[in-house]
Amino acid sequence: MKKRILAVLMAATLIGTVLSACGDSSQETPETTTTPKADTTSLVVGISQDLDSSLDPHKTVSAGTREVMFNVFEGLVKPTATGDMSCAVAQDYTIDDSATVYTFTLRDGITFHNGQAVTVDDVVYSLTRCIDPEEAGINALSGVASVEATDDATVVVILTQPSNEFLAYLTVAIIPADYTEQDTAPVGTGPFAFDSRTAQESVVLSRYDGYWGDVAEIETVELQVFENADALVLSLQSGAVDMSMHLTATQAAQLGDDYTVTEGTMNLVQALYINNAVEPLNNELVRQAMSYAINRQEILDFTSDGLGTIVGSSMYPAFEKYYDADLADYYDYDVEKAKDLLSQAGYADGFDLTITVPSNYTPHMDAALVMVEQLKLIGITATIEPVEWATWVEDVYVGRNYETTVIGVDASSLTASAMLSRFVSTADNNFINYDNAEYDALYQKAQDSRDDAEQVQIFKQMQLELTQTAANVYIQDMADLVVHRTDLDGFQFYPLYALDLSGLYFTN
Repeated sequence: MKKRILAVLMAATLIGTVLSACGDSSQETPETTTTPKADTTSLVVGISQDLDSSLDPHKTVSAGTREVMFNVFEGLVKPTATGDMSCAVAQDYTIDDSATVYTFTLRDGITFHNGQAVTVDDVVYSLTRCIDPEEAGINALSGVASVEATDDATVVVILTQPSNEFLAYLTVAIIPADYTEQDTAPVGTGPFAFDSRTAQESVVLSRYDGYWGDVAEIETVELQVFENADALVLSLQSGAVDMSMHLTATQAAQLGDDYTVTEGTMNLVQALYINNAVEPLNNELVRQAMSYAINRQEILDFTSDGLGTIVGSSMYPAFEKYYDADLADYYDYDVEKAKDLLSQAGYADGFDLTITVPSNYTPHMDAALVMVEQLKLIGITATIEPVEWATWVEDVYVGRNYETTVIGVDASSLTASAMLSRFVSTADNNFINYDNAEYDALYQKAQDSRDDAEQVQIFKQMQLELTQTAANVYIQDMADLVVHRTDLDGFQFYPLYALDLSGLYFTN
């Protein structure tokens, strides 16, 4: 079986544009011609997708956009590389004994990138905008009863009920109340300011010398878009690109000694996400059959040299206290059991299936290739439909017009709800159309709980529910290979999608 899949993967690299992003591990590593970095004040970073069409931080869709704009925007608090919350726009805060009244004191002298002072009015505006369903409508803030400035430096947020997770939601960006161009020329308070953008080509950020914290050493960062993986590797080999994240093992192996490869995890859940509302995928037995038919370790072996962590539900290991490692073994690879379940569901002869995949993501394309061969063994004839990222967002994520897709889902904040709330039946971002009354009830119970230990157990029950009903075919938290010039230092992994440019510096 493994030899057969390997042969298919190797042949796929030869069949033209459809799979042109897939690397060929048989290639020899070319010699690099990288010269020592001459300009240590500028940095070029290769990214695999363009940012969202709107750069408004309250309307961001993709993790890749959040990852980059982490440097431009800040909330009252911000996450650290260790997973803690540190003060940002706020200088400090207090939480009353009822855990419903949060009082924030603004940092003295903090300014936006346009030089304008941050005021309590900006904070009230930003949070109110996130609550308003007619504006940003961020579900996580729907439990806010009021936001009020009690003096020129103090903002009080009152909740309708206590919340163990609320502080982590206040990473939402604070933006100027009277500024109307966030879509195209965003303004925040972070260590880097937005400079310019060329659609499908690049985004340029400039160091903000008026930053309230430690000023970055790098003055200018150009993030170049490479939707073709081979072009990215060539640019790294030539020295035109200094750094890139989320490379495959094959891509990293093609680089020479001028680059350091650092391994972490992507802090996301890669899965075959299933539209639970379309036939025959609305049949739980069919979804369970597909889960038994997929050999996850085989996917890791052929797509990343075995790197990555197999997961069994919609939570990744960085969420340590919520993560249930036992669920990774819930569906053992069992072709005969998969066939039996398909027969019970009335599909003994199988069916046709489309897997829609954003073509610029090589790891997702490669995983889909392996799954096509594995599903074939139980009679499911799967066809990969590669699409551009913008098309995927519009058709799959927003329009929900698809059957299955391979993608990675991450957390926008360091809360269990950030991973699990999207599968509540009424959630706007429930792109798999999951509709489970028991799951909905568990989520509400978790929100109502004030006991941390009890809430953790409820979140684990929700994960079990997703697994047992085979809401999706869960695969892995992918290994994250970050490559950067050997003379570039200061990189840190975060427990969520974030590229912190502020600590990077060249050593020569």
